[in-house]
Amino acid sequence: MDIWTEVSAWVGSERLWVVQVFSVVFITLVMAMGCRIILERLLLKAEATQNVWDDALVGAARQPLRLFVWLLGLSVAAQIALNVSDSGLLPLVGSARRIGVVALLAWFLVRFIQRAEGNLISPDFTAKPMDATTVHAIGKLLRISVIITASLVLLQSLGYSISGVLAFGGIGGIAVGFAAKDLLANFFGGLMIYLDRPFSVGDWIRSPDQEIEGTVEDVGWRLTRIRTFDKRPLYIPNASFTHISVENPSRMSHRRIKETIGLRYDDADKVAGVVERVREYLVTHEDIDPRQTLIVNLNSFGPSSLDFFIYTFTRTTNWVEYHQVKQRIMLGVLAIIADCGAECAFPTSTLHVASFPPESTVKQ
Repeated sequence: MDIWTEVSAWVGSERLWVVQVFSVVFITLVMAMGCRIILERLLLKAEATQNVWDDALVGAARQPLRLFVWLLGLSVAAQIALNVSDSGLLPLVGSARRIGVVALLAWFLVRFIQRAEGNLISPDFTAKPMDATTVHAIGKLLRISVIITASLVLLQSLGYSISGVLAFGGIGGIAVGFAAKDLLANFFGGLMIYLDRPFSVGDWIRSPDQEIEGTVEDVGWRLTRIRTFDKRPLYIPNASFTHISVENPSRMSHRRIKETIGLRYDDADKVAGVVERVREYLVTHEDIDPRQTLIVNLNSFGPSSLDFFIYTFTRTTNWVEYHQVKQRIMLGVLAIIADCGAECAFPTSTLHVASFPPESTVKQ
């Protein structure tokens, strides 16, 4: 005699379903608690490694898996109760379970994509993080694909014809395309940004065609958000980037120093020595890249000075560090000019005063 026969003889066959429901709920509770404990331990072990995927997988599965256990347990308990009562709601339990399973699976995949997206661009998980703009674009596409697929599966589970839905979607897509052409233009503009990658999140960009300059904070499917240098957000439709020029100073290899310095005409005999020493100073300077164009030459005869110019490139591209390097260069040039016994010129004017005839020749 099995255990259910003994229990049935003890409580009576009419109350056996109560024991069965209680047992299923209790087993579900135990399994949910065990699942929580196991997943927490797995998460601790996953966080101790530098692997990108294990943290995302375990972290994404925690809540959906626990809810999945409760969904199965409660649906089985509901079926036992409804079998006894001969209720017409019994078919709904199966439908609800299928819907719940699909929804939980979709939720798990979306959470996994989000966590993996964050790990791939984090320096804590990889020595060479991936480009944030590309990762976000792929993540958005994957999440949209999961949501659309889950929606179609749910419609099929509810008895709707997917072929009819797809046909309606095709006709509706044409109508929406005509009605929202600007929205689609921004969408494809964002897609071109993701594919061509003229800039990424964190880049400093500017457009000579428009008054656009700042740091890229986010590239969405419709808008790109730029933080200007006065800390104001600037929202630009993605379609704008398809017909304007965009300059990306963040990707420059060097920064240029281009300055003109004037010496007095009284120091004309010292100009050649000053120019030569300044050239030698720049060639050997640790912050200047001598492989790039380096020019130090007398340039012009100014109204009040002999002008020579400096044209060279620094190794650094950092804006703040560049100005510090430029300051050291300019102070060094001033020191060379003073050491050569010359001086920098400043604007001067010569006033010629006409001579007057002797006072004796002036008629009284």
